[in-house]
Amino acid sequence: MPPLPASRRPIVFTALAAALSAALLAGCNSSAAPAGMPPAGPAEVGVVTLQAKPLTLTSELPGRTASTVVAEVRPQVGGIVRERLFTEGAEVKAGQLLYRIDPATYQATVDSARAALAKAQANVETQRPKAARYKELAEIKAVAQQDTDDALAALRQAEADVASARAALDSAAINLAYTRVTAPVSGRIGKSSVTPGALVTAGQAAALATVQQLDPIYVDLTQSSADALRLKRAFEAGQIRQAGRNQAAVTLILEDGSRYGREGRLQFTDITVNEGTGTVALRAVFPNPKGDLLPGMYVRALLEEGVTDKAVLVPQRGVSRNVKGEATALVVGAGNKVEQRVLNVGRPVGDSWLVNAGLAAGDKVIVEGSQKARPDAVVTPVSVDAKPGA
Repeated sequence: MPPLPASRRPIVFTALAAALSAALLAGCNSSAAPAGMPPAGPAEVGVVTLQAKPLTLTSELPGRTASTVVAEVRPQVGGIVRERLFTEGAEVKAGQLLYRIDPATYQATVDSARAALAKAQANVETQRPKAARYKELAEIKAVAQQDTDDALAALRQAEADVASARAALDSAAINLAYTRVTAPVSGRIGKSSVTPGALVTAGQAAALATVQQLDPIYVDLTQSSADALRLKRAFEAGQIRQAGRNQAAVTLILEDGSRYGREGRLQFTDITVNEGTGTVALRAVFPNPKGDLLPGMYVRALLEEGVTDKAVLVPQRGVSRNVKGEATALVVGAGNKVEQRVLNVGRPVGDSWLVNAGLAAGDKVIVEGSQKARPDAVVTPVSVDAKPGA
């Protein structure tokens, strides 16, 4: 393109300058508020007005289930197991026959003891009239006193032999009865450690089987000693009171997250703190008629600790942390000015925190739009309950 003539260059430069000025003026006008629009007012924030209400305090504690009664079945005499008379995993009754040990040698011992008793009794029958005759003769001085004493001693010896033989017979009968191994308690029996033909001995270390009572069932829990101390002090200060006159109620959450359908009761709290873990042991009792709870299951227990009459709960989304790690909340105060409060919060209750200090009933806590609110700024509070979908 050929260069412009010198006579036309000023005209082009003038046109360019005019276009640039128009663009700058248009940019400035676009940032200004449109004609007729009012200036922006205080930022709108969503608030929740706190209320004081009664609240039952609960603690979630880890625990495991345990049988109320555990009885290991062991043989009292040795011998060969001839029969096993139960089904593994079934319910058994106390006194039900479980195993039969070969009774032959024990039956023979009983027969021998019975014969020895009969012999001793026969000897007494011989010695008794002899002693009586010697006593009569001694009264008329017809026999020596020594002969009378010997006859009476022989009678007493024969009577002692009878008592000894009777005790031996009783012992033999007990051992014979022990060949019938019965269930010591009612409950559910586990697997058998022996089969027919196995040799067992009296007092052996391995149990033949184990019977456990599962209804009711124990749940052993642990609670930190610090929490137990805090709870005790809250009771003493009157901040909370007992949930009822009876034992505290306990609810179970099972391993799969479901809630157990029956309520239990706290049975006792141990008085000793575990030095290794700093925890205190608690035990609850639960009905278990269907056998849903099995020994050794891991569970979580919701334990009713007490009731506070004027609990103040603040939504967790309205609480944040400052650089010191302290819990804080933004509150709309007088004149709709924003205040920042430092809180003392306790345990979580659902999606809220239990407030110990820093907030009171009637305070309006900002839970929405907090990024638009700063301390001492004026805002327009709107209850979140009044907003659709809140």
